[in-house]
Amino acid sequence: MLLIALGRGPIAQGRARAYIAGMYAFDIAAGSKSELYRELTTALDSLTADEPDPIANMANAAALLWEFLPDLNWAGFYRNLGGELVLGPFQGKVACIRIPFGKGVCGTAAAERETQLVEDVNAFSGHIACDSASRSELVVPIVHQGELIGVLDLDSPSLARFDHGDAAGCEALVALLAPRLVA
Repeated sequence: MLLIALGRGPIAQGRARAYIAGMYAFDIAAGSKSELYRELTTALDSLTADEPDPIANMANAAALLWEFLPDLNWAGFYRNLGGELVLGPFQGKVACIRIPFGKGVCGTAAAERETQLVEDVNAFSGHIACDSASRSELVVPIVHQGELIGVLDLDSPSLARFDHGDAAGCEALVALLAPRLVA
């Protein structure tokens, strides 16, 4: 088991948690998708448990997903600021900065507060093409105590990359993360 301490000093005065990077292969082909997401949730819990800054927590979550979920070309967050989605921390190519509620896959997830699992973004009415290489998308709304905080957005260059297992796994990640995104 390889444990890597995050932060500086003796575990950064208790704020840094053990990040279990070398312990997991994070290989969907090697195990079940549900196990992959359980392991990602455990790692995300370690990364964010003692950090009060929502931007730092979103940044580490985006990096974790980018590093360990295969076949992504974008992983990140849009934050609910003033009733529109504003780009937050992400990994991937440059992205659209502002998305109105109800527009595109992210705006639809925000407006409906329901996960959007899109096998072919070109078949999604009103899709916003921030990256023309994206072919499928998974967007999970982040809600805490009835308030929409934002959305988690994953894009892939492959058609039908995401399935209900990915949706359930990302919903679990968001459930863990939501209270840690409130300043």
